[in-house]
Amino acid sequence: MAEDMTGLTGRRSDGSSMELSPSVVYMETCENYQKQSYRNRCRFYAADGVQSLSFPIIHTGGSHKQPISETIIDYSTPWLQQHKRAIISAYRTSAYFEYYQDELFDILDRKPARLIDLNMDILRFFIEKTGLSVDLRTTSEYSREGIIAAEDGSLIRCEDLRETIHPKRPNSILKDLNLEKPYFQVFSRKYGFKSDLSVMDLLFNEGPDSICYLK
Repeated sequence: MAEDMTGLTGRRSDGSSMELSPSVVYMETCENYQKQSYRNRCRFYAADGVQSLSFPIIHTGGSHKQPISETIIDYSTPWLQQHKRAIISAYRTSAYFEYYQDELFDILDRKPARLIDLNMDILRFFIEKTGLSVDLRTTSEYSREGIIAAEDGSLIRCEDLRETIHPKRPNSILKDLNLEKPYFQVFSRKYGFKSDLSVMDLLFNEGPDSICYLK
């Protein structure tokens, strides 16, 4: 969920305007976990084409809704080692993989219990390394309408991006943001340029120049 990223003003619930930073982004931490979403998966470019990585979770079972803040990662199988091997195989020849590998893998190796903690740690890592100027915050309660309580107690209506990107639905967000332009990818000569990938594909291939692509 992000505050208005185009204009610099938002609207309080009483209709009055307020100045907003275009870089303030709220992550939804009060929703229920959603299966088959990017909340626990990503896409990357491997030698045999686009592949997916997913973090297995412990399901509560039954019809009980599972808050994402209480969703626990399942480390009972060796998926972490398998995922790291897959990432190494895909990106070891990329220009900047060795530069960022250890720090990213350190985050994974810490094995945070909650899915939301792992997601936030990874997100902060990529925000920092790509050079994006983002003030990342978390929601304190769930809102269907995308209304956030500000620090002064007022309510801010935000641009709701929670369902904008989904692995089962096509989206035009990259086109709308003019981010469908190609950059160098390890296997582009074999399969061509692939979009809709994890930001790690951009970072490992473009390194410090990633910010030039994202602007």
